[in-house]
Amino acid sequence: MTNDLIASMVLAIWLYLLAGRGGFWLARQRDDGIPAGTGSWPAMTAIIPARDEAECVGETVSSLLRQNYPGEFAVILVDDQSRDATAQVARDAAAALGAADRLTVLSGQSLPGGWTGKLWAQHQGVEAATAVPHPPTYLLLTDADIAYAPGALRRLVARAQSGDLVLTSLMAKLRCESQAERMFIPAFIFFFQMLYPFSWANDPRRGTAAAAGGCMLVRRDALAQAGGMAAIRSALIDDCALAKALKAQGPIWIGLTDNVRSTRAYPAIEDIRRMVSRTAYAQLRYSPLLLVGTVFGLAVTYLAPVALAVFAGGLARLLGILAWLAMALAFQPTLRFYRLSPLWGLALPAIAAIYMAFTVDSAYQHARGRGGMWKGRAQGNIQDNVSELR
Repeated sequence: MTNDLIASMVLAIWLYLLAGRGGFWLARQRDDGIPAGTGSWPAMTAIIPARDEAECVGETVSSLLRQNYPGEFAVILVDDQSRDATAQVARDAAAALGAADRLTVLSGQSLPGGWTGKLWAQHQGVEAATAVPHPPTYLLLTDADIAYAPGALRRLVARAQSGDLVLTSLMAKLRCESQAERMFIPAFIFFFQMLYPFSWANDPRRGTAAAAGGCMLVRRDALAQAGGMAAIRSALIDDCALAKALKAQGPIWIGLTDNVRSTRAYPAIEDIRRMVSRTAYAQLRYSPLLLVGTVFGLAVTYLAPVALAVFAGGLARLLGILAWLAMALAFQPTLRFYRLSPLWGLALPAIAAIYMAFTVDSAYQHARGRGGMWKGRAQGNIQDNVSELR
């Protein structure tokens, strides 16, 4: 295969990504313009699974209890056998706002076989929220490191009601302050949207389903019809597994937001590596063949344009440069969303190469029996139902 043919193929890949993959790179699916909502405000309960989250959980609980949501609203925190003061920090945050009566702290039971820790904790919270005479219409499945702007839940419910949605999810704006975060976090969002174009996920006619686990507003009856959290109990990529289960029940929606943010810090590259390695191999269904194919695909898509631009000549060099520029162009809307320099677009090949190494490391950790490591638990060796991950 000549350099010209390779270069033509690489450029064609980027032209397809720009024009044929749901406009993922434009980052237009956002919660901007969601009406404040009027009329009835159904009851809602937020469920927070928390394990060793004393550093973050106080801000999460406070931001939820400060919401100006007009309807009945309560918070359940499931303390998943934390080894720190997670439960007490949550109680103190609620007490400081005079809202201790709206927070319930459950002591999580021991993790049974076949469940991931987060899903088991969420399952216990869902059971508690629904075991009341008048269970809530909506359940907010949220993480212990997520902070909400005061009107976020009101807007979220308005979006859900206006579209009769069974799942409404916001991709929390991740922290982007350290050098490692500036280098890797926008790319993480970019790659996620490439895998799961939000416009496709939001289209009831398409099979693509995606959600962001930090903020998922779920209609309780739809969750029950889908089999509850037990239906996805072994899924390591639990948010997208839940999205697929719920899309079979009705329309879903996912978008970017400035109103919901993650407070979890990733100060060093090693922190990013652990975050990516925890689920990357699960995304590939624990398949060595898919791993090899992914590495090859990433190399062709992200590294070949640079190699052609630097080492090839003539037409191949020109096409390589054009592919590199197309890549940088595609990254710009995400960089603007995170208020970063557009020059980061030119660094996307190097960033992708490091993510490729993280993916290989994820497979290595799985082989060592340390897959899905989170808060002292290795969960990646649970046999996920492959259909739950797609």
